[in-house]
Amino acid sequence: MDFSPCMKHKMVRKAMRRFAETELSPIAHDIDQHRRFPWEVIEKMRPLNFFGLQLPQAFGGAGLDSISYAIAVEELSRVCAAVGLCVTVHNSVAAYPIFRFGTEAQKRRFLPALASGERIGAFCLTEANAGSDAGGVETHAKSDGNGYMINGTKIFVTNGGICGTALVFTVSPGDKAPPRASVFVVEKGTPGFDVGEIEDLCGMRANPVSSLFFEDCRVPEENRLGHLGDGMKIGLAALDTGRIGIAAQALGIAQGAFDAAVKYAKERHQFQRPISAFQTIGNYLAEMATEIDAARLLIFRACALKDAGQPFTAEAAMAKLHASRTAVAVTDRAVQIHGGYGYSKEYDVERYFRDAKVTEIYEGTSEVQRMVISRAILNRLT
Repeated sequence: MDFSPCMKHKMVRKAMRRFAETELSPIAHDIDQHRRFPWEVIEKMRPLNFFGLQLPQAFGGAGLDSISYAIAVEELSRVCAAVGLCVTVHNSVAAYPIFRFGTEAQKRRFLPALASGERIGAFCLTEANAGSDAGGVETHAKSDGNGYMINGTKIFVTNGGICGTALVFTVSPGDKAPPRASVFVVEKGTPGFDVGEIEDLCGMRANPVSSLFFEDCRVPEENRLGHLGDGMKIGLAALDTGRIGIAAQALGIAQGAFDAAVKYAKERHQFQRPISAFQTIGNYLAEMATEIDAARLLIFRACALKDAGQPFTAEAAMAKLHASRTAVAVTDRAVQIHGGYGYSKEYDVERYFRDAKVTEIYEGTSEVQRMVISRAILNRLT
C-alpha cells in the first residue's frame, strides 16, 4: 500500500490551496462577521469547475476522483469552512444524486447548470419532526395526473438562501403504509417555492442557511428523481457521499486551526522562551497532528472504496465521525494554546472553534454515525 500522494493529488492540493489563500483568506473574517455570501468569489470559482468537481466532462464537470474531491473541500475549509460547505453540499448531495439516479434526460437538463455553478444545489430533507429520523418526513407530494403538488416546509437547508436547484424529499400518501418517500427536483422560480430568512447561526455564518417553503408547488412528472418510493434509497446513497465531504470539511477546519496554533506557539513568548518549548504545548500539538493524520487516512480509505465501486457506507461514517470529533477537539486546543487571544474574534481560531461543532451534527449526527457503523459491523459478523 502506497501512502505517498500521487502527482495529480499534489497538483490538486497546490492549486486549491493557492486559490483559497488568495481569494478566501482576505475576506474570510469579514464574511463570517457580516453573514455575507461571497458572490464575488463564487464567480471566480465557476470557470474553475468547483461546482462540478466529480461530474463527468460530458456534463461540464471536472471528472475528478474522490480523493481529489476531498482534497479540494479540505483546502477550501482550511481557510473558509462556510464556502467549503457550499461546495461539498452542492457537489455531493445535490448534483451527485441526479447523476447517479437521474434519467439521461434529467442529467442533460439539470447537470450542466449545476456543474457550471449557474445554479447552486441544495439537499432538502430536515424538517421540524424529521432530522435523525429521516423517515419522519411530512412534506407531501400529491399526484394530480401529469405532475405533483408539493406542500411542506424544510428547515436548516444549507445553501437554502441562494439555491437554484433543490432536491426535495417528500412522502406520497396512498394505499401503502408507511407512505412512500420520493425525491423531486424543484427549481428556483417555480410558483409556490419560497425562501425563508437566513438563519443567524453560531458557525458557518457566511453560508445562507434557511428554511424553504412549498405551498401548492407543482412540479411535472419528469422532475421526480427515480421511482415513487425510492426516496430513502436515494437519500442514504447521497448521505454516504455527503459524509465524505463533511469529513473533508471537518478535516480542513482542524488543519487550519492546527496551522494557526503551531504558528502562534512559535511566536508567543512566556518566561523568556516560545511557548512551543513547553512540554504541555508540545503534547497538545502532537495529539492534534496525530488525530488530523488519522482523519485524513480514514477519509482517503472511504474515497478509494467509493471509486473502486465497493461498499463504503461504514467507512464514510467512520471518517465523518472521527474527522468531526477531531475538528472539535483540535479547535478547542487551538483556542487554549492562544489563551485569551483565542477567545477574540480578531484571531481565526475563534471562528474555527465555532465552525467545528456543526460537523458533528449535519449529514447525520455523531450518534447516527455510530448506529451506521455498529450495524455494518454486526451485519459482517452474521
